[in-house]
Amino acid sequence: MGIITGHYIVVVLVVAIVLRVAAGKKAIRRDGKLVRNPPGTLPLVGNGINFLQPRWRLLDWFDKCQRQFGYETLSLTVPTLPPGVLINDPHNLEFVFKNEGVFTKGNFVKKRSWDLFGNGIINADGDFWKLQRKAGLSFLNTANLRVLTDVALPQYLDEALAELKSSVGGGVVDLQHIFHEITTKLMGKMAYNMEMHADDEFSKSFDFASGETAMRFQNPLWPVTEFIFGANFRKSVKIVKDFGRRIVANAVEDRADQKSRKGSPVADAEEKLDQISGSLIQSLLDAIGNEQMVADAALTYLSAGRDTTGQALTWTFYLLMKHPHVTSKIREEVAQLLKSQGLPPTSESLDPTMFTPASMPFSMAVFYEVLRLYPPIPFEIRQCQEDVALPDGTCLPKNSVLVWCIWAMQRSKLTWGEDADEFRPERFLEDGKLVSRNASEFPVFYGGARTCLGRKMAEAIAVQVIPTMACSFEFVPAYEGERVSQTSLTLPMEGGLPVTVKERRI
Repeated sequence: MGIITGHYIVVVLVVAIVLRVAAGKKAIRRDGKLVRNPPGTLPLVGNGINFLQPRWRLLDWFDKCQRQFGYETLSLTVPTLPPGVLINDPHNLEFVFKNEGVFTKGNFVKKRSWDLFGNGIINADGDFWKLQRKAGLSFLNTANLRVLTDVALPQYLDEALAELKSSVGGGVVDLQHIFHEITTKLMGKMAYNMEMHADDEFSKSFDFASGETAMRFQNPLWPVTEFIFGANFRKSVKIVKDFGRRIVANAVEDRADQKSRKGSPVADAEEKLDQISGSLIQSLLDAIGNEQMVADAALTYLSAGRDTTGQALTWTFYLLMKHPHVTSKIREEVAQLLKSQGLPPTSESLDPTMFTPASMPFSMAVFYEVLRLYPPIPFEIRQCQEDVALPDGTCLPKNSVLVWCIWAMQRSKLTWGEDADEFRPERFLEDGKLVSRNASEFPVFYGGARTCLGRKMAEAIAVQVIPTMACSFEFVPAYEGERVSQTSLTLPMEGGLPVTVKERRI
């Protein structure tokens, strides 16, 4: 009897709290009328149950919302969170991009991502954000990108090709690991002058911590569940933070050596790479000074530089295996490029440095189309710093939350046409040339003042890796059914991309 009474009291208290929180929220209106609720909204709990779903189902729910309501702004309700809305209209998103000071990360985002990223650029606003962005721009200058495309990337791509060749006729290979290894090595060497690998302790810990951090945005009761079940998360964050401090300590030791090499003649490609290695962390030290803040910034850039591109390449080859006619067009583009340069159409003629966005428009269109369907950052959240009205008339109170799901928006038939669900790279081409899309319609690189710094780097990596891999190998799926995303701040493929490898000649 005592146990039943105890459970009853708990239920009553929970209901009372829910009702109290719900009653204290400001209703969101448009033209004087309450904004409509999305499908699956329940009394009291609102959309809370929807957000507790696995990542893949949550993305499908966002997609269902845009298919049913089009560009209409919808109300989002979770009892323990501020009032919020879901936007799907590119005009509303463009307004958000242009008013960065009004729509910031806010306490809602920072509270959930602080343990992992601290003062990193993902959480920073104002002058401190500007300092980190300036350091990133210094790292991604034209000269450094040239070393990436001409020296570092060909080297690590060649190592990946050798690993794949050794697996021909053998067992199953995880392509996601192959691509993640390339991007991890690149960022480790160029940004931090450190040897890093996709399967080291830091990488595994960061991946786990990223998944747990992502769940904080879906689980309104995360402080309670983490208090009980969060031991592994806390351990992973400690490993990540220790690694961040090691990045900074290594950079401080490198400073004297960097100064002694600065201005000295460069004899070969390897020396070019050595001379710019660690340039991001050095720029961050110059801009910020505080070593803990530098470590936070370094970890954020590391995630952005290695995870998103490696995952995008994984989804690229997943789709290419499903659409072999697209792979054939990539190979035709390579053959035409070789012919135009008077080179024989053989595998020995493949030099990845000849592959650029200008010389390989179809391959770039493939990459853009993959990013459209499988955006590395599937949804974004901002918090209003003042009362504001969106272009469609929706009035948002201060501290309300604004969400847009890139995954769903880029499947909108209103924006992309009746074939929006199809994998059709040609939508990014016009008369054989790449077509740019407005950031509010194609927001994979964000927009406005926070436009992604690493866009050119990601494009440079993709345009070398995609045609080189497509021409060198035939990949055969070693899995059944559809691949889905695991829960993360980005879009990693759950279980990787297992394939068997066949070498091919062109």
